[in-house]
Amino acid sequence: MTQVTSPNSPLRQRMLDDMRMRKLAPKTQSAYLRAVQRLAGFLGRAPSRVTAEELRQFHLSCRAALTNGRGERWTGSLCL
Repeated sequence: MTQVTSPNSPLRQRMLDDMRMRKLAPKTQSAYLRAVQRLAGFLGRAPSRVTAEELRQFHLSCRAALTNGRGERWTGSLCL
């Protein structure tokens, strides 16, 4: 996994620490971080205070992208 040069938010740092503690593979960690980045892009803000309804809407949108053929790089697991 590539090194991030900018400082991490406390939430991102916690996520990184938790993934390392669970000994997730580097590629798995990268995939999880990309999923959170996609969630942030969907929300238009950091996901630190995401609601259940926002997660539901995100899940529906990425599922729709899969069924419409626009989500070539999405997998079901990355849809949260």
